Amino acid sequence: MNDLARRIDAALPQTQCTRCGYPDCASYAEAVASGEAGINQCPPGGTEGIERLASLTGRSPSPLNPSNGIEGPLTLAVIDEDWCIGCTLCIKVCPTDAIVGSNKRMHTVIEPFCTGCELCLPVCPVDCISLEIVSGERTGWQAWTTEQAAQARQRYDERKLRLAREQVEHDRVLEAKARMKYADLEAHSQHTDPAVLDKKRAVIEAALERARAKRLASGA
Repeated sequence: MNDLARRIDAALPQTQCTRCGYPDCASYAEAVASGEAGINQCPPGGTEGIERLASLTGRSPSPLNPSNGIEGPLTLAVIDEDWCIGCTLCIKVCPTDAIVGSNKRMHTVIEPFCTGCELCLPVCPVDCISLEIVSGERTGWQAWTTEQAAQARQRYDERKLRLAREQVEHDRVLEAKARMKYADLEAHSQHTDPAVLDKKRAVIEAALERARAKRLASGA
């Protein structure tokens, strides 16, 4: 990320809501810096956010693009305990790990960490999540502080690191299982035909080679 993109990223509310059309605030900042995206695609930042980006980029302010949404108040996700089935889908999409719970157990939202991104709403299969306005009539940056944005960015970054670690561990477990199976395929297969076993061995060997290449590329 170049210096302009970093300054643009610092001027964004860090709700990580994806309404700008990009996967996160940092990606949008890079797109704005490169001229790929307009400065009017961030609903949580609202009019003040557009003015901030205009100042940084030297572009003229323009109205918020309605295809990205509308400026609104800060909201908080609330889970109805009576309806929650513990599916964990909302946990998986929350960008700041603001939802806690376990499989088939009731989930709950940690209020200070919720950015009101709305990403949990469409994935809930029983529609047990609602949004409560917590900023009164204040909208955009008037409803959201720089401190909250910094916290949201930190939690988002920490979540990405956690997911990356978990993926590495998951890949290692799968690779270890594949190596064990490859080492004694006859004992791990119901097939006895040597030709079939050879084909399976070739498939496993190719998968192991892909895993090795991926590991080397990532430096893991």
